[in-house]
Amino acid sequence: MGLDIAQAEPAAQRVFERAGEVLGFDLAALIAGDDKAALDRTDVCQPAILVTSLAVMAALDARGLVHAERVGACAGLSLGEYSALTWAGALTLDDAIKLVRARGQAMQAASEERSSGMLSLVGADDDKADALCDAARGDGVLLVANRLAPGQIAIAGSADAIERAAGMLRDHGIRKGVRLAVAGAFHSPCMESAAARLAEALAATELSAPRLPVVMNVSGQPTRDPDQIRDLLLRQVTSPVLWQTCMQSQIDAGVTTWLEPAPGKQLTNMLRRYDVESSVHAIKDAAALDALPPWPGDTP
Repeated sequence: MGLDIAQAEPAAQRVFERAGEVLGFDLAALIAGDDKAALDRTDVCQPAILVTSLAVMAALDARGLVHAERVGACAGLSLGEYSALTWAGALTLDDAIKLVRARGQAMQAASEERSSGMLSLVGADDDKADALCDAARGDGVLLVANRLAPGQIAIAGSADAIERAAGMLRDHGIRKGVRLAVAGAFHSPCMESAAARLAEALAATELSAPRLPVVMNVSGQPTRDPDQIRDLLLRQVTSPVLWQTCMQSQIDAGVTTWLEPAPGKQLTNMLRRYDVESSVHAIKDAAALDALPPWPGDTP
């Protein structure tokens, strides 16, 4: 999760160090350690993912590899929205870390208050996923929570409804479902208590107009309006993530060049599901950092 990049670039190391100061514990040591259960907690893994992404971007900036003036927009999936907003200048590093820590704590608490989960659907389109949710919901909560890419959808809801849905996949023409390793039903009404907690933290945080548009999960559209960003960040906790709409809006606008900072390259893999030629760079380790040419190309 970016530690080799931090070892290779002091600017990235400083991001991890500052995160430890803000959080009050050594985040880098926790990432490097063997306590997977501690790292997997929502209130820990969310700051870890945020800091890793921002450390990679700090490394790229320090090396002069990203020409920000030529970047058309930023976007991030779920938690990644905070990384995008921070690099775009809407949030300071300290405020982003504090907000994401509060968000993770709120979502962890909501998950412990109510048994719920998420199921990734393989071989489902929107109609099949919606029909499955209608059939399996019963008296519980069940809805499409993530529209990620063509043929890639995740549903979320109360534990009993998720269990029923898992047993009804073939009846709705869906090949299989994969339980997601998350604490609860994120981006669904099961997170209403989390949204109430996060509202206080968001209200106390200053948001600036970002230097470039940020494509927001709830709307699927770009914005630079701080008030709209605050509202959409809060709604994101209980609303479906329209990531496919986010990506398609940029593809329709002519975007063909993308960059994804660590951890992982899940978003890069999702882009392969679109019928479009694109150039994608995933900076998942120090080797990828060293290999990246100036992005998105040499300055004119």
